[in-house]
Amino acid sequence: PLMIIVSSLLSSVILWISSALVLENGLPNLWSQTAGQVTELPMQDGILTPNPWNYLNRQSFYRLVIAGTDPYLTYMGTTQTENPFWGLALQLGWMKSSGRLADPSGSTTCGLQTGDAMCISPESFWGCMNYFTSALPFLSAAQQGFLGENIQVLQVPAGVEGFCSTYTECSASHSDAMTKWDAFFQALKPTSESTLPDNEKKDSILGVYWVAQMATTYASSTCNVKKSHYSAEEQSFADSWLDSAEYVAAAHFHSNLEKSVLFLNPLPSRILRAGDAAPNIADLTQEENNSLKIFSWMKNINTILGGSMVRMWKGAMCSVTTREKGKDLLEQLLTNPSFPTASFLSFITEMTTAC
Repeated sequence: PLMIIVSSLLSSVILWISSALVLENGLPNLWSQTAGQVTELPMQDGILTPNPWNYLNRQSFYRLVIAGTDPYLTYMGTTQTENPFWGLALQLGWMKSSGRLADPSGSTTCGLQTGDAMCISPESFWGCMNYFTSALPFLSAAQQGFLGENIQVLQVPAGVEGFCSTYTECSASHSDAMTKWDAFFQALKPTSESTLPDNEKKDSILGVYWVAQMATTYASSTCNVKKSHYSAEEQSFADSWLDSAEYVAAAHFHSNLEKSVLFLNPLPSRILRAGDAAPNIADLTQEENNSLKIFSWMKNINTILGGSMVRMWKGAMCSVTTREKGKDLLEQLLTNPSFPTASFLSFITEMTTAC
């Protein structure tokens, strides 16, 4: 019995350590230091000018969007953390704690614990990708009246180009993504008032959310040039991570706090270096090694099949029922190391015929 107690204590300590990467008192890192009101963001000459290159400001975008949209998402579940934007907030926290928001070129101390720890480097591939999935929905939410204040302009670091900083500018340079975020925010009220069953309302609004999210991911392909700062191993992981979004989006994954923690905990807690080969990376946990192995497997199989695995998966996610099964399957695949990958392929085949 003592051994059982010790091993269960150990496993709960390990779980706590991995959770500590993305959670602090059950919420994303430094959440308590973010802005609870729009007016707490930086102002210049009476105009709100938030700084998306500061971690706390950028994380505040999510906190404010969650607070502004929560009243229209009561059908999503029973907890206070059902909003799909929790997934993005946790992802940003993981990027920070794993060192992925720091300057990868090493030419500044931006994002380093020894430098400006709250700085997000425009040279970071991860910080660049996340700029789009934070700034665009934030500006759209403000424009659609969900923040109670209009956001005129976001700060841009001197000499940095390629990042739109106003609603008008982002709508011009990334019209597809902005149109889809506008559509998401505009769908919130009618969906909440709809007489459809809650599970169908939930599936419907998550569908609109993921369409906007994926359009934003495609818009951020300009960030790809920044991958060259990293090892081939980190670049490969970044590609797999982008690929995995296609599966999650097609299943209308409910990226609330609880589910997102399951997916983010096993992500690598540091930037991958040359020579890192999962599942045998000594200083990463078994869970981190397993998720890297699965990511790599999914990417390789899809490449071998000429991209048809993603297409088949999208085809299989044709109804509320198959999307429910798809969500469970992805969870099993990433969190259960003994889950047979063959089941994944047979499921896709079986579901495609059902559609």
